[in-house]
Amino acid sequence: MSHSVMDDTVANNPAGVESVRSGENVRVGEHYFTADPGASARPREVVFTIEGQEYDLVAAGGVFSATRLDPGTTVLLKKGELPAPGTAGKFLDLGCGYGPITMVLATRAPQAEIWAVDVNSRARDLTEENAQRLKVADRVHVAEPDGVPAGVEFAQIWSNPPIRVGKEELHQLLLRWLPRLAPDGTAWLVVAKHKGADSLQQWLAAQGWQADRHASGSGFRVLKVTRPQAV
Repeated sequence: MSHSVMDDTVANNPAGVESVRSGENVRVGEHYFTADPGASARPREVVFTIEGQEYDLVAAGGVFSATRLDPGTTVLLKKGELPAPGTAGKFLDLGCGYGPITMVLATRAPQAEIWAVDVNSRARDLTEENAQRLKVADRVHVAEPDGVPAGVEFAQIWSNPPIRVGKEELHQLLLRWLPRLAPDGTAWLVVAKHKGADSLQQWLAAQGWQADRHASGSGFRVLKVTRPQAV
């Protein structure tokens, strides 16, 4: 990016950036999976803590949960098995938004490469900006879905998938990306119980995946998805 979302707003808004601590109310806007959102790009600082490390990221309108770290992602990052510091390989953050999962993975595993994928152009811009902000941009590849080379396999896939796209599109999304898991790879998904977490687990099993309920919290399920073990 030649300039940041924050630069544009500070130039037009002397009040600067709206700072928002995690846990405040979320305003409902347009769909966050819009490719080119038209909502105001006014940036906000979203601050949250995972395993004792504070993250101070920039978000903006038109992306998912632009005012706080959403409850589902919070459960995923706190109850999923985050990579150990020495973990290498390629990780995928599927539907990265402004990049909270990407930033946690990149700081936790400094030898890993993170692919941050989103259809939303503003989300991609913000993820790039946050990667620069945290000085991990050299290991973070931000791309639209078609921008990931076909031969790339992932040791880990992390996602709070976009349930609002509908069941059929969600299934197509997972059918596209889960086969990119390395043979011993793991996918970590978080889905609200009332939005079909258990039925999604059953569907994954029917597709031949090993799908286990790893943890639950705040009305969400964390699913651990791996390739089936050879008998």
